[in-house]
Amino acid sequence: MMKLGLLMVAALVLLTGCASAPPENPDDICAVFDEKSAWYKKARRSSRRWGIPIPIMMSFIYQESSFKAKARPPRKKILWIIPGRRPASAYGYAQATKETWAAYKKSTGHWSADRNDYGDAIDFIGWYNDQTFRKNQVSKTDGYNLYLAYHEGQGGFAKQSYRNKKWLIDVARKVSVRADTYQSQLNECDKRLRRGWFGRAFF
Repeated sequence: MMKLGLLMVAALVLLTGCASAPPENPDDICAVFDEKSAWYKKARRSSRRWGIPIPIMMSFIYQESSFKAKARPPRKKILWIIPGRRPASAYGYAQATKETWAAYKKSTGHWSADRNDYGDAIDFIGWYNDQTFRKNQVSKTDGYNLYLAYHEGQGGFAKQSYRNKKWLIDVARKVSVRADTYQSQLNECDKRLRRGWFGRAFF
């Protein structure tokens, strides 16, 4: 019985590790959803709730964390060698800070939400972009400006704090292009994905 219990624990740890590992082909949204069978349903739920297209939300996660559940900003170096403090409290798939995550939980009442949970993270991205739409009148299909507001904050975006940050403008363009690519790919597999695991396996 003890051996059986140890085997079950080991299997659970292995499955958990596989579940949180980044997808093998992040450049193909259909391959991502085929590999991560539960992700499509969670992404679609967030999209229907907040009105943000799935490809835009997924391109945000790609840019922010490369689909790594426990991603953090790199530590600053002291004297170029010694690891120092991290520049921000950003964490998880969406790289949400503690303060913004707390605001999300308070606004939605989802008090158990975790930043390293994919479903919670993509719902957070949908929520934040919906807030940008309401506060800054940015279209929910405008991945470029939505990302600028995501990075700078809605207040910073209103003040156009991004104007002198060429690197950020370039990143926002990359996010927008990736969202368009994801959309083209999703157009080819969306119907199949809506059938669930049975449709993916046999059609």
